[in-house]
Amino acid sequence: MDGTVRVAVVGLGWAGRSIWLPRLRDHPAFEVVALVDPDPGTRAEVAAELAAGVGAGVGVDVLAHPAELTRSAVDLAVVAVPNHLHSPVAVGLLAAGVPVFVEKPVCLRTAEAETLAAAELAGGAVLLAGSAARFRADVRALYGIAEQLGTIRHVDVSWVRARGVPDAGGWFTRRDLAGGGALLDLGWHLLDAAAPLVGTDGFVHAVGTVSGDFVADAAWSASWRHPDDAAGSRPGGNVEDTVRAFLVSGTGVSVALRASWASHEPLDGTVVRVEGSAGSAELRCTFGFSPNRHPRSTLTWTKNGTTTSVDVPTEPIGAEYRRQLDELPAQLADPTRRGAAVAQARSTIAAIEKIYESAGLAQSAVPAHTATSALLPAAS
Repeated sequence: MDGTVRVAVVGLGWAGRSIWLPRLRDHPAFEVVALVDPDPGTRAEVAAELAAGVGAGVGVDVLAHPAELTRSAVDLAVVAVPNHLHSPVAVGLLAAGVPVFVEKPVCLRTAEAETLAAAELAGGAVLLAGSAARFRADVRALYGIAEQLGTIRHVDVSWVRARGVPDAGGWFTRRDLAGGGALLDLGWHLLDAAAPLVGTDGFVHAVGTVSGDFVADAAWSASWRHPDDAAGSRPGGNVEDTVRAFLVSGTGVSVALRASWASHEPLDGTVVRVEGSAGSAELRCTFGFSPNRHPRSTLTWTKNGTTTSVDVPTEPIGAEYRRQLDELPAQLADPTRRGAAVAQARSTIAAIEKIYESAGLAQSAVPAHTATSALLPAAS
């Protein structure tokens, strides 16, 4: 795109204010022109920060509803609202011709993916999606090695936290608002990271189990997300904190997946292992923002009985989000991007649906009144 991308952040919760807003403000390719949140208290707090010369800067509109955003005023809307509103808010913006970048999970069921595809086509605006793991330097190094492993046969992906149930007792642990637990949260990242290794044909088979041994106990909550928020210490929730699954793609590549918000491990850890006809590679690191992490990433390549360590750069926590912003302007200007994010989201959510179905947990439908509340206009 020519010039600076004028961007609005829709949803000023943890992701909006901790991940996206500071990085957008610091990035020379973007200008934050609007902030949107339905909560009057949040808007007043943000307005006070603006008046004090902190926060997002001077000349930023603080709005109550995404319908107040127009294509003439913004070039991109970053959608970081609670899960059950991702798709409805994105659909409304796309229909108005406003390009959107949607935090994961892009949608909570395949039917929502179809609605997003139709809105993207009708409004003529592009949908882009969060896929931060692919932008990590260590993951990209793994992809480079995978190209030399021959035919990919199997991928292991896991993200296991020691203590990290997010917002225990809040919307994140309510199935009707979050759509699911660790599978939709951490598992979406893992499936997205595996996609370039597995291919685009999707999964034809999936079996899985889920459990919730930690979600109802406040002692296992992610205190690092909201260290000063008493609500973060509330117990409760009706979603899974752990999922274990096995999937097979249309091309015969198998994927073993584990995602856990909490465990008895001492540190949070992520493992991506790729097995090919000409060797294997394994990345050990920690995805996400938790401070309870392994100090550095390790990448190894094994062939004919010999394991070789591969140097990977050490980068600041969250660098992958800045790197994703680096590429957004070009993606916005690329007409071939239209439909790509929806296609990937459709594949990911279809796999998630299969796992939940296998585990005997059909995803709850979001009530119609919920989908039209908060950030969406009431039906006339």
